[in-house]
Amino acid sequence: MTTDKIKSVIKNKFSPIIELDKRSKEIFSLIVDDYVTTGEPVGSRKLSSRLDEKLSPASVRNVMSDLQDAGLLTSSHSSAGRYPTDLGMKFFVDGLLQVGKLSKNECSKIKKNFLGSPTNFEQMYDNAIHMLSGLSDCAGLVVAPKLEGGMKHIEFVPVGKEQALVIMVSENGLIENRLIKVPRGLPSSTLIEISNYLNSVLKGRSLSESQKIIDDEIKTHKEDIDNVSKSLIDQGIACWADVSKKNKLIITGTSKLLEDVTALEQLENIRILIERLENKENLIGIIKETQEAEGLQIFIGSENNLFGMTGCSTIISPFRNKNKEIIGAIGVVGPMRINYAKIIPVVDYTAKLLGESFEI
Repeated sequence: MTTDKIKSVIKNKFSPIIELDKRSKEIFSLIVDDYVTTGEPVGSRKLSSRLDEKLSPASVRNVMSDLQDAGLLTSSHSSAGRYPTDLGMKFFVDGLLQVGKLSKNECSKIKKNFLGSPTNFEQMYDNAIHMLSGLSDCAGLVVAPKLEGGMKHIEFVPVGKEQALVIMVSENGLIENRLIKVPRGLPSSTLIEISNYLNSVLKGRSLSESQKIIDDEIKTHKEDIDNVSKSLIDQGIACWADVSKKNKLIITGTSKLLEDVTALEQLENIRILIERLENKENLIGIIKETQEAEGLQIFIGSENNLFGMTGCSTIISPFRNKNKEIIGAIGVVGPMRINYAKIIPVVDYTAKLLGESFEI
């Protein structure tokens, strides 16, 4: 049971209404700050020396005990220091965390670091998540938009004896690449001819419009179009259809998740997390939740069904196109003791920059 100092009414596991008095807030905030910095439990003696008011270690322990009864703190054993629970971190982030605005200098650095001089959106995404991963010491991820709208350019480039790279550029600048099989010994001139033909048909048209035109032309000029050409045309259209169906997930920095591991059990949990990250289909649930939300989302510990067992947190924000439609998302996955105050505004600002790039 909680004391009068901590009045706790729990609506559900991750939507708590918890009232703390000034002293409890200060002690709890100090514990969270210390835990985020060191990853270690915090003892009453250390807290006593850091409080604004003079308070004995015994009195501090009483407050810590109340916080533990409220579900905000836990400890490995009764005489050990305390550290935040999943619920405690959620409560801190939702109610006590002070998130400031980025300075003009910080904004300029982020623009320079992730925008740089990218030649396409693919490079921009790569720059963005590497920047986020570096700043947060977490894994960075971005859900890239589908290749929607009309086609600007398509090209077949030979990359081996039996392979060609299909490069597709949409009208809004999105670039996608796909490898396809081609007959051994196929002349490069044939790939150029197919590229030219598809560009004459696809440019500025939707997928369905292009498909109808091509089907009609193949029926009309069936005798003039050999099987190889028809196969390449079909593969080019199939590549476009494929990338128009789904978002693409790009992840970097999963090795950083291992840097915070201190026990064999944690190592196994992080190994499972990395497997789940690499099995990108598992992230679709989180992405859907983000796309249905108005803005930045934070999933802490066991609040997140996908990463809960690993004690990790996810900070992710959607970005929008010029029509204000959510088309993708960017964020980080890291230990529960991630520096939320530092990373939240960076993720939020990066998402806004990505959105602005689609308004040009």
